[in-house]
This record gives sequence, structure tokens and C-alpha cells, in this order.
Amino acid sequence: MTRSLAAGLLDLVLPTSCGGCGEPGTPWCERCAAQLPASYPLRIPGSPQVRAVGRYRGPLRAALLGYKERGRRDLGPALAALLAEAAAELPGPLVLVPAPSRPAAARARGGDHVLRLCRALARAPLQTGAVTVAPVLRAARGTRDSVGLDAAGRAANLAGSLRTVARRPPPGTPVVLVDDVVTTGATLRACTAELTRSALRITAALVLCDATGGAAGIVAVS
Repeated sequence: MTRSLAAGLLDLVLPTSCGGCGEPGTPWCERCAAQLPASYPLRIPGSPQVRAVGRYRGPLRAALLGYKERGRRDLGPALAALLAEAAAELPGPLVLVPAPSRPAAARARGGDHVLRLCRALARAPLQTGAVTVAPVLRAARGTRDSVGLDAAGRAANLAGSLRTVARRPPPGTPVVLVDDVVTTGATLRACTAELTRSALRITAALVLCDATGGAAGIVAVS
């Protein structure tokens, strides 16, 4: 039994609790929501304009880990709503391209968690107009987990590991990248490069968590 399946079965028999603090009754409580500042832009060399919901810490980090690693799919709509607030800063309509998970990681988690987030975001009420999801990126089998790798290691790990599927939007279509966490920017840069090779126009990126922590060349723009 996978971790996500076991956690999902556990959620069926336990009351809903806040993914940020554990308060019973709601997947995302008002107190945790109040701790998040407004979304903000990041300047990352080699990637498009990036907008982050918040820092990778506190309730936001706990909620993402619950959703991503513990099978808390009930947190998906709440996290998508946070992304929707950040997406409100972007001109629409939006075509969302999720950063792909490694095949092994997706199997262990019961599916691609970023793709699920994008689909939940497409269902959220937005002021930007129509939102569609285009899962056109794939990660090659054998791509290593990037946890513990430095910026150079992450870039080398991703080099040549991404591809676009044959069925994709027409050339020149403006798209928005979506990922859960940005650490060194290596994933966003690799996705941007592959989408550019496929003649898609990347206008922006949305991320839930900013874990850059002063990584070289990355600047939070006030």
C-alpha cells in the first residue's frame, strides 16, 4: 500500500483538520490564512516572471507536505484557492502547464500532485477569464529526486530530462508554468527551455512556496 493511499484511507475515518495547524473542522482555517502575506514576485534568471504565494515555512509548508506526501487531497482546493489569488495578478485567459513529477514519485503519491492542483485552480473562481490546463511536459524515467542537490546538481539532473508531448497548444500560445516549490529555479528554467523549444510562449510562473533562501541570482521583488 502506498503512503498516499494509506493516508487517504486514514482521512476517511478521521475528522477533517486544518492542514496548517491541525485545528479540526476545516482543511484550511482562517488563522492560518491570516498568517500569509500577499503573494509576491520573484526574479529568477532564465525563467519568466514568477509569483509566489508565500515562503516555504509555517502553515503553508505543513499544508503542502500534507497534500503532497500524506495523501491529504482535501487540501487541494484550499491550496488552489491560494494560487488563484496569485493568478489574479496575471492577465487572462490562462493556459496552465504543470511542472511534471518524476514517474516514480507520481506513482508513490497516487498521481501527479501539481497536475491536480492545476485542475483545481481551473475550477476556482478567477477574475482573469477562462482557465485551461495543458499537461504537455513529461519527465523522463530515471530522473533523480532533486532533494539534497545543490543548484548545479539540480540543473544537471534536469538537463535533457524533460520533453513535450505531441498533443499541445498551437505554436505561440501564451502559457503559465505552475509548480509547488521553487528552490534554485532549476525546474522552472528547464521547463521554460523545453516549452520554448516547442514554440510555446511562457508569460509567467506560479508557485505555492518560495524556498529560495537567498539562492544565487534570485531576488524577491517588493
